[in-house]
Amino acid sequence: MTANSSRIANSSPPIASPNPRRLTRPIRVATVSIGGDNPVVIQSMCATRTQDVRRTLDQIQLLARAGTQIVRIAVDSIRDVEALKTFAGQVEVPLSVDLQESYRLAEAVAPWVAKIRYNPGHLHHHERSRPWQDKVRWLAEIADRYDCALRVGVNCGSIDPAIAEKFPAGETVGPMVALATMHAEFLESIGFHRYCVSLKDSSPERVIEANFAFARQMPHVPLHLGLTEAGLPPEGVWKTRRALMPLLAQGIGETIRVSLTVPADRKHEEVLAAQEMLRDVASGNLEFGPGERLPGLDIISCPSCSRVENERFVDLAEQVRQMTRYAADVPLTIAVMGCRVNGPGETDHADLGLWCGPNFVNLKRGSTLIGRFSYEEILPRLKEELDRLIAERTNSERSRIGQ
Repeated sequence: MTANSSRIANSSPPIASPNPRRLTRPIRVATVSIGGDNPVVIQSMCATRTQDVRRTLDQIQLLARAGTQIVRIAVDSIRDVEALKTFAGQVEVPLSVDLQESYRLAEAVAPWVAKIRYNPGHLHHHERSRPWQDKVRWLAEIADRYDCALRVGVNCGSIDPAIAEKFPAGETVGPMVALATMHAEFLESIGFHRYCVSLKDSSPERVIEANFAFARQMPHVPLHLGLTEAGLPPEGVWKTRRALMPLLAQGIGETIRVSLTVPADRKHEEVLAAQEMLRDVASGNLEFGPGERLPGLDIISCPSCSRVENERFVDLAEQVRQMTRYAADVPLTIAVMGCRVNGPGETDHADLGLWCGPNFVNLKRGSTLIGRFSYEEILPRLKEELDRLIAERTNSERSRIGQ
């Protein structure tokens, strides 16, 4: 089948779809259709290592039973590809593959999946002498040859430097929209139309602003909605509702994912939260939850996925939440990131950041690395830095008032 194949009805539609809906171009992902007049499609992602075939297969089945319609996995190596080959034929739900920093693996994985996600911001890291247009053209050719859809997955923490330098330092919405539009327009220009776009940030307000802006510029392109690094439930669910419900209520968003920091055996909670959100939007209940009334300390943490380099990352995020409760009313951001893909860039935007490696945790203050600490050492060291930062801000505020 080709990118122009006729639409196939979704095999397990969500409980309800928001109304009114905008009418985008429908794209097919195996037996599921995104966009057009189809219900909103729910997605989730495995939190198991792809090479752990038994656990990954169990994870896919757990998510499918909960009601997810597309399951995403990460592939970073040939070993991941070989593992994928062993279980791809055993699952009924369509598989999407995430090629964050390994776009060259697209040809190897394409025969085994229905959708390929690439990150435009990461394409410049590899084969820097090769224009990004050539890389995207090649990805589109692979997708067309193997009957796959594409997702252009733009993330606030990995913007192409050539785009970022055109905007004021620290701005993310403008660069995200510009980068997404540039790639979408290029795909249109080469005649590849079987794609959707996502623009994700850890701020609900910026997610809303970016997706509204892109939807105005390219209203025919299906949008995948999500809040990156939403964090631990229940706060992560509240923040995601605050980001996605205003968009869904306006008919924007053809597929969604709730990204939560939870262990693998609780990954289905992402699906249940998405289902409840769609039900509430359809019924006109647009309350976000207690999170809309809790300003102050914001702990963001990336969703558990197969790239997490130490599964203690999930427990660490919970420990950070417990340890910092005394500072709940302080308007600061602490980021807890689980892998090398999200770690470096996402922590740059936080007041304090923990970028977790296999045996150590990088502690950062903004973009500055304070040091590397063991998992046993990191919490007291984080508290020390948090107390120092609170004291500095308190003294600065007193000085300002005294003037």
